[in-house]
Amino acid sequence: MTGALAALLRRELRLALRVGGGAPIGVVFFLTVVTVIPFGVGPDLNLLARIGPAILWIGALLASLLALDRLFAADHEDGSLDLLLMGSAPLELTVLTKALAHWITTGLPLVIATPLLGLFLNLEPQAIGAVVLTLLAGTPALTCIGLIGAALSVALRRGGLLLPVLVLPLTVPVLIFGVAASNAAITGSGFGAPFMILCALTLGSLVLGPLAAGAALRQGVE
Repeated sequence: MTGALAALLRRELRLALRVGGGAPIGVVFFLTVVTVIPFGVGPDLNLLARIGPAILWIGALLASLLALDRLFAADHEDGSLDLLLMGSAPLELTVLTKALAHWITTGLPLVIATPLLGLFLNLEPQAIGAVVLTLLAGTPALTCIGLIGAALSVALRRGGLLLPVLVLPLTVPVLIFGVAASNAAITGSGFGAPFMILCALTLGSLVLGPLAAGAALRQGVE
């Protein structure tokens, strides 16, 4: 079973890089969001420094949605999804493996790009470090929550348009506590509490996301 999951992980990583929807597109979109928002709020560097963590988190959230519609849609189109459902490995572990590949190719590059983009927003090194840490802890939750929407919309026509509507409301708590933890680290008003809640949300999504996605896939195929 471990070998099958490792082979699936390698396959998903190769496919993500081959179709061009992984790291490059996500980082370019992230860069676009971060550079466009300052044009709307004006050239006030102090204001940018205050809202910088929120801008980075919103950009990362939107960028993480880009490739979600391909998590199961391609497998559904070519029949691979039926093989995954009938495979020897539990469907929940299979779904979690696909989520890991998605995070490696989409979420992790956003975390790596954050320090450079933080400089564009006039963030101090301490603030950049806080945002990087919160994104590292919170982006897996965004991926696992996205699993649910991707599984629900896989069998629907034009399900990719419905996916953001399903996923965005569920990601609001992650966004709130991610930004709150970043701001708390900047102001020194207590980083631990919101960060621990963020970690708890991630751990919960790692369990509930694959379970819900597996149930949705089984129901959708039937």
